[in-house]
Amino acid sequence: MRFGAEMRRGMIKLIASDVDGTLIEDSTPDLYQEMAEAIRELKKKGILFCAASGRQYPSLRNVFREVADDIAYIAENGAHICYQNKNISVTPMKREDVEGILSMLRPYYGQCEAIVSTVNGSLVESRNQEFLDLITYGYHNTFRQVKDILAEDEEIIKLAVYQKDSIRSLGESVFIPKWKDRVKVCMAGEEWVDFMDGSVDKGNGLKFLEEYLGIGKDQTMAFGDNDNDIGLMRAAGHSYAVDTAVEEVKKAAGGICPGWRQKGVYQIIRKEVLFHA
Repeated sequence: MRFGAEMRRGMIKLIASDVDGTLIEDSTPDLYQEMAEAIRELKKKGILFCAASGRQYPSLRNVFREVADDIAYIAENGAHICYQNKNISVTPMKREDVEGILSMLRPYYGQCEAIVSTVNGSLVESRNQEFLDLITYGYHNTFRQVKDILAEDEEIIKLAVYQKDSIRSLGESVFIPKWKDRVKVCMAGEEWVDFMDGSVDKGNGLKFLEEYLGIGKDQTMAFGDNDNDIGLMRAAGHSYAVDTAVEEVKKAAGGICPGWRQKGVYQIIRKEVLFHA
């Protein structure tokens, strides 16, 4: 196990962690008890924890339900940032981009499933019960089934496409190359590709939160595992990729820590922050 350089005692004020594949197993709804207790300890010491995820805000609140009002949220990869039960930043996608992406994706329905996010929850056209069960019981998303997403009068902040087991081949050969020059598009786990406005990135979300709270980069720690966490690694003065992370995230991070199976995020927070705070 490799850890980052020793940090000055008591300097960390903000800790941002990816959720799926970093903090907990992909597509699961529950946070382990030690982590909830650590978040409570952090708060007592004046250190804010932030969930930084491609998930929607209600899904994240469910994961962190024991401490939901004690943390900040960089949801939808940074398109929706919440703190103290307030929306402090919302970044919508351009309508023409949403129309174009859906036009590309609809021929893949059956092989893939699409879901779009709004501040008020998600919209899905799918009738695939397995997928609906995943977003209902795995992610605990708030969503509505609709016949035509584009017919709904909603401001869309993220569009995601899912393929069971892995979408990486299709994502990296078709979806990402086609849209990488128009929007922010990235792998968000082995089974998901996410599309957002070009300005949206977890790293930009963390920078916004740092500025909003008056916290410096050198007072911030971050954890991640997948392509949508690269910006997060770069925006924090102290960053860790879990040992199961993709290589690009490991290169962007300052250190490597154990993955979710070994509760690596908790290990680092306990060793490097709470022990010295």
